[in-house]
Amino acid sequence: MPEGPELHLASHFVNEACRELVFGGCVEKSPVSRNPEVPFESSAYSISALARGKELRLTLSPLPGAQPPREPLALVFRFGMTGSFQLVPSDALPPHAHLRFYTAPPGPRLALCFVDIRRFGRWDLGGEWQPGRGPCVLLEYEQFRENVLRNLADKAFDRPICEALLDQRFFNGIGNYLRAEILYRLRIPPFEKARTVLEALQQRRPSPELTLSQKIRAKLQNPDLLELCHSVPKEVVQLGGKGYGSESGEEDFAAFRAWLRCYSAPGMSSLRDRHGRTIWFQGDPGPLAPKGGKSRKKKSQGAQQGPEDRVEAPSRTQRAQRGLPKQTTAQVPEGTSLQQDPEAPPVRDKGKRRRRKATSGRHRTRKIKADTPSLEPEGTSAS
Repeated sequence: MPEGPELHLASHFVNEACRELVFGGCVEKSPVSRNPEVPFESSAYSISALARGKELRLTLSPLPGAQPPREPLALVFRFGMTGSFQLVPSDALPPHAHLRFYTAPPGPRLALCFVDIRRFGRWDLGGEWQPGRGPCVLLEYEQFRENVLRNLADKAFDRPICEALLDQRFFNGIGNYLRAEILYRLRIPPFEKARTVLEALQQRRPSPELTLSQKIRAKLQNPDLLELCHSVPKEVVQLGGKGYGSESGEEDFAAFRAWLRCYSAPGMSSLRDRHGRTIWFQGDPGPLAPKGGKSRKKKSQGAQQGPEDRVEAPSRTQRAQRGLPKQTTAQVPEGTSLQQDPEAPPVRDKGKRRRRKATSGRHRTRKIKADTPSLEPEGTSAS
């Protein structure tokens, strides 16, 4: 799933790829997308991008003399599970290109496409960042740190630290692989209480006797959790490419895969949090680990597969075997709370089947024809 670094890499890609290009005409939306139409038309305009946390703002700016005269238009994108931008020839559009911006003549006609295979991504008109999201962990570190430490009384910090790290009100840009990598580096159990982990940072003050260079060295050698929420995403950005995602090239993803230390790595254990998201860790899960949760360890033979080949949600075959309903975009509520990772579709827990009570006396065998449908109502095996 694209996280903060992937959104920032996408903004760099758009700005670099579109810097010398002039776009023209209408913006084209695919008929299957449920996102809003983009009412913009200009004979000549430029495109620029800016990322903040898990959002990306795309600005369409008419050039001088462009017709019809109009103001710039901004859209804010959230990438969902598989969103990305691609620049391609207009006669070779990729599948699932749900929003398309075409270049103006002369020259070969190109299309900047928002590609989203699973269609969990969204765009909104107006250019406003989503209300309630906290400061960006990459670009607004001081505000981000202050926002977390000032709000430790919030009930979000009663939860395990692995769940609090997905709360976009405080950790805007952190997602599933980043939380695993950050907690692993500090050897923090993922199901330790968030407030317990973060309260100690309120008292952390460097010694006044240290010189500036000594303070910087101490911070680099012994970063705390909030500092890693800034520096670890920055490492992914510095890798270049597109970071984590199914659209990454093999070379790009090889570098990212080599960078991972914990997420889906051989020898690591995993559990599902209360939102159904898999958290990878090593050692003790912590005191708030889900009761009855069975920890799974990554086997070495899976090392040949990249994380892009493994899907945390049940497959279609598994869902059919479990009696779970088919997963569609309609099952994801529009206003998903920022308290959990809003781009992730909910994973439904497997329920228990009810057993028929035993009856006394002889049991009469019931004959059922081969083509008779199952008597069990659909979905009864899922809670």
